[in-house]
Amino acid sequence: MKLVFAGTPEFAQAALAGLHRAGFEIPLVLSQPDRPAGRGMKLQPSPVKQYALAHDMDVAQPRSLRLDGKYPEEAQAARERLEAVRPDVMVVAAYGLILPAWVLALPRLGCLNIHASLLPRWRGAAPIHRAIEAGDAETGITIMQMDEGLDTGDMLLLERLPVEATDTTASLHDRLASLGSRLIVEALELAACGGLQGTPQPAEGVSYAHKIDKAEAEIDWQLPAEVLERRVRAFDPFPGALATLDGVPIKCWRAELAPGAGLPGTVLAVDPAGPVVACGEGALRLTQLQKPGGRRLPAAEFLPGHTVKPGMVFEPKRG
Repeated sequence: MKLVFAGTPEFAQAALAGLHRAGFEIPLVLSQPDRPAGRGMKLQPSPVKQYALAHDMDVAQPRSLRLDGKYPEEAQAARERLEAVRPDVMVVAAYGLILPAWVLALPRLGCLNIHASLLPRWRGAAPIHRAIEAGDAETGITIMQMDEGLDTGDMLLLERLPVEATDTTASLHDRLASLGSRLIVEALELAACGGLQGTPQPAEGVSYAHKIDKAEAEIDWQLPAEVLERRVRAFDPFPGALATLDGVPIKCWRAELAPGAGLPGTVLAVDPAGPVVACGEGALRLTQLQKPGGRRLPAAEFLPGHTVKPGMVFEPKRG
């Protein structure tokens, strides 16, 4: 089976590596254009591009695949390369570009997407973040036959994965990436012998995982402590939960529920395990913190260099 792979971040790189190890022929890889990153803001290739080039795969990086869009020449060049390859299937994982109808119709077996949720729950851009934020007990991977809707296609394979009480987006991402890598290989092996059957998504239970906005990072102390604890985990590694105390922005990377009550944002107690802060309901102990330009530190190492005392009040969320 000859396939084209389309993906960009580490989640997609894991799938590409799994397909490569399984021996599939991958004559072309699509990935987003290089982006500036790091302190020097130098152009950096995506994880998928890095893997592809390291394993002698051809890479195309069109800014769009829409023939009637902003970059029609790039889209047309990509179309010509895809038509020359004549793939049996396209595998898509966190690619980041919309696939127009001509792409969906080009491969003999269509386009298969590796989606990091139990569809139809958490369609959209940030299913891992939103599952943790919502307190879901489980999530998983759905291999989906792509259509022109937003994650609305038929489900081909699905496997569940528990969400642990300590999971961050980073830790859950890694387990889901590994699961997706295995499941897409299984799906293609089934497809090769005609054994892959689609099931329409149920109409009930649809929810949307909207893209994470940096503005969400600011902690709203009016919310219940259990909601904020989940958000701290959901926003690790991006964008990081942000609190401001005495004019100093502080990233909060780990937190746990603690006993206590008071005016939301008020520091109730301080000990080496971390400051306890009152929330709209209950309280939160901040156990791993980071100052601007610093690194993540356990509270016991962070506190000696920072003034955090009972009675101080974290600034309320703006807007």
